[in-house]
Amino acid sequence: MDYNEISFRVRYCETDQMGIVHHGNYPQYLEMGRIEWLRSLGVSYKSMEDSGIILPVVSISINYKKSAYYDDLLFVRTFLRKKPMVRIEFDYEIYNGEGELLADAKTVLAFMDAKKNKPMRCPADILQKMGF
Repeated sequence: MDYNEISFRVRYCETDQMGIVHHGNYPQYLEMGRIEWLRSLGVSYKSMEDSGIILPVVSISINYKKSAYYDDLLFVRTFLRKKPMVRIEFDYEIYNGEGELLADAKTVLAFMDAKKNKPMRCPADILQKMGF
């Protein structure tokens, strides 16, 4: 799979007085993209957490290019460009309805054993669903 794409409209509560999306909302958009990317493979955060695996964010980087506005239709493309090991790295592109690139971003998450609170390798069944 090259990437997964989700779309949604900017809600009023996500904007400032000028109708521009506040920069602090973008990490939530990335999370929405990441969760749906995994779901498209048949992997859910809930099932991972139920089995004792958590995925905390280790780092996040966002490059803002253009503003998004209230009621804009946004598209978040989520990419996985390399095989996950203990860490999994996602790349993102956020576009508006006119196809303009609004932001690109990267997140790094770590596979963690919730009970031991220790890093762990990406489980084999998840790697298989990712095509590795």
